[in-house]
Amino acid sequence: MATTTIHTEQLTKVYDDHTVVDQLNLSVNEGEVFGLLGPNGAGKTTTILMLLGLVEPTSGELAVLGLDPRTNPLEVKSQVGFLPDAVGFYDNLTGRQNLRFTARLNGVEEEDRITDLLEQVGLTEAADQAAGEYSRGMKQRLGLADALVKQPAVLILDEPTTAIDPEGVADMLDLIRGLATEEKVTILLSSHLLHQVQAICDRVAIFVRGQVVVSGAPHELAVAAGGTARVEFRFASDAEAARRRLEESDSIVDVTHGRVPGSWVATLEGGTLPETIASLVHDGAELTGIHRVDEDLDSIYRRYFESAEVEKVEEIKV
Repeated sequence: MATTTIHTEQLTKVYDDHTVVDQLNLSVNEGEVFGLLGPNGAGKTTTILMLLGLVEPTSGELAVLGLDPRTNPLEVKSQVGFLPDAVGFYDNLTGRQNLRFTARLNGVEEEDRITDLLEQVGLTEAADQAAGEYSRGMKQRLGLADALVKQPAVLILDEPTTAIDPEGVADMLDLIRGLATEEKVTILLSSHLLHQVQAICDRVAIFVRGQVVVSGAPHELAVAAGGTARVEFRFASDAEAARRRLEESDSIVDVTHGRVPGSWVATLEGGTLPETIASLVHDGAELTGIHRVDEDLDSIYRRYFESAEVEKVEEIKV
């Protein structure tokens, strides 16, 4: 049974006459990487600030690790690491000294942990360099280490890979994924870089006009968005005969060439994959591989965002 770490119910924030977050229902489980997607002004950052106890909700309920940030702000902050979009440090202190300062504020006196964190985020060589001399990407790396000093149960990241070089991005995404899978840290990730979100998130929520209009695993959103799934079938022999079998199936609406000889990508109506496989095998097809070719998260996002008919939240169960 999954343990819910972050929970909101009808969470709403109104500034003057403008509703920034509109009746948000959200549930994030322990050890899950959950992505928040949406344009600037969609309500992502306001949601994060309410979860941290930094902004008072207008109405609704929320809990982080079973605690209400409105009544237990210090206890929530003690267990939640936060990397904001624009992270700041004492420029006259080195990276190591900045982490040491944060460690002492949180009652952490283990120098070895600071050294390990600097290595994890790729700042070992710059550890004793003044933070004021760091690039924007280096400050983002230091910000992640800073958020991890107190060994948080929950990690909230707002655009964590901003200005980081491609190799560094891959390392950071691996680190984030490892924190969830190996240490069971719950991670809430806000980003506009959809390909990164798709690479590491277990589930995502798409924000439109202050509402979450759809949430679920990326591959499930692909099916929900268009009612179809794309699957690559690989066959041991007689690929042309296999193609004809696919085209004759009532559940398949399109067949195109796959990435390698002897393979075909079929577009299926939602929920028909098991039946299609059984039918192919029954007809004597020699299947050697099946690979889901999901719709890119960017196109899924644009489809929901551009739709004028979105009126309520659609939750896709994992």
